[in-house]
Amino acid sequence: MTKMADNSSSVEIVEGCRLPVLRKNQEHEDEWPLAEILSVKEVSGRKLYYVHYIDFNKRLDEWVTTDRLDMKKLQFPKKEAKTPTKNGLSGSRPSSPEREVVSERRDTDTDPALQKKQRKSIDLNLPSATPPSRGKTLPTPKRKVESVPLVTQVPPVTPVPSLPSSAEASQAAVFPAVRETTTFKSREDHEQLSSLTTNGTARRLIPAQPGRKRKANCGVTDEDSQDSSDGIPSAPRMTGSLVSDRSHDDIVTRMKNIECIELGRHRLKPWYFSPYPQELTTLPILYLCEFCLKYLKSLKCLQRHLTKCNLRHPPGNEIYRKGTISFFEIDGRKNKNYSQNLCLLAKCFLDHKTLYYDTDPFLFYVMTEYDSKGFHIVGYFSKEKESTEDYNVACILTLPPYQRRGYGKLLIEFSYELSKVEGKTGTPEKPLSDLGLLSYRSYWSQTILEILMDLKPENGERPQITINEISEITSIKKEDVISTLQYLNLINYYKGQYILTLSEDIVDGHEKAMQKRHLRIDPKCLHFTPKDWSKRGKW
Repeated sequence: MTKMADNSSSVEIVEGCRLPVLRKNQEHEDEWPLAEILSVKEVSGRKLYYVHYIDFNKRLDEWVTTDRLDMKKLQFPKKEAKTPTKNGLSGSRPSSPEREVVSERRDTDTDPALQKKQRKSIDLNLPSATPPSRGKTLPTPKRKVESVPLVTQVPPVTPVPSLPSSAEASQAAVFPAVRETTTFKSREDHEQLSSLTTNGTARRLIPAQPGRKRKANCGVTDEDSQDSSDGIPSAPRMTGSLVSDRSHDDIVTRMKNIECIELGRHRLKPWYFSPYPQELTTLPILYLCEFCLKYLKSLKCLQRHLTKCNLRHPPGNEIYRKGTISFFEIDGRKNKNYSQNLCLLAKCFLDHKTLYYDTDPFLFYVMTEYDSKGFHIVGYFSKEKESTEDYNVACILTLPPYQRRGYGKLLIEFSYELSKVEGKTGTPEKPLSDLGLLSYRSYWSQTILEILMDLKPENGERPQITINEISEITSIKKEDVISTLQYLNLINYYKGQYILTLSEDIVDGHEKAMQKRHLRIDPKCLHFTPKDWSKRGKW
């Protein structure tokens, strides 16, 4: 069934209008979600509309024809409203931007409704004289008692408000905990996370400004986003993390500009905008050399390039190889062209960070799969040579043909193996994408549960471990350890103390997830020597 008003020809649809648009859902059934018109164009005498489905991810945005629009429920952009200013004079606000468009999938940690469904709220600030009743009457365990009392030795953590303060935690005695047999709601989320792969971020770097803090956000200008030859900074940033400031998004950067990318034996449909040169955005297919990632406008140009391209693997040093999986370390200063091409490709599948062309302050770790034709790129992550905030990953991406096959967790695991060699704890740069957040939660959960379940009792006493010890063993930052324990609902209050309690469901879910996880990093195959990047001569 197709809805279309008879007077549609007399009504002019402009950018900013909202109306229901026909699309197929995952069950291939018709649905009419509300969408916003971002752009209008005319092709062969027929009008096409670029729509963004409200409350849907931007990767679903598309061009649609008039017969898919429900004109009866057309909403025009709000007119400019007069608003008082500081001087008491009347002012105005732009009509379309004042309506906030929600284009990202809701993360499980920011949605109150999902929070309530997924995990119980734990009041960790109860006075020691009146512990919760659940600590007094514990159910009889069906299996062997396996508990991990927790001696917390951590300072107050801002992102985890429900944790006890360091004073309370340091005074907590260690009590054994009986494994609960009740079903935690977090188990189904834990199983769900184990099947998801990672998605990451592409970054944009701008020159540091005097008196400006490194955490300042930046926006995208028209010149920067349109032409790869413009806007190159005169001097590289030496440090800094830049996250996309979504308030500066314009219509151009909100629309996918590349129709299709051919990379080796794969054809990829981009999800988001990427600032490839303007003349390439009109091509039906953009061709990339899968070894040097150079972009070309035609198949003939690609074939001619392949006769001259000597690369059969990413430039840089191969620091890991096991089976067909290899990792190459690439210096963003020494291999600038490759690094920039990699960022341009990655930006097609990353939305929440911006992209720039100063790659000097970064190292890129590219994961490849080997066959008789060479080393084919699977995914990558980048990291700052110097990070003042303990970031061990800046951007991370598994290319779509390789997603949901375990490569995302392998990239994450490799980043923490590098942190172990460096003798540091690390954390990914925030914000994470929706898929990246799920993948990191899944990795943290599996890694921490693996440590807890391997603990052995000593002298007949229950095993004990601190958060600091978990962090040192895994190289996962303490804040991430704490948030993961809370997400899994493992921290409980018992007889005036804070303890870890492993439930039957958590253990069963972990065992099933680990059986499916076949790809693992072997530290013996890693040949990596960290450098001291604080000495500028190393650059």
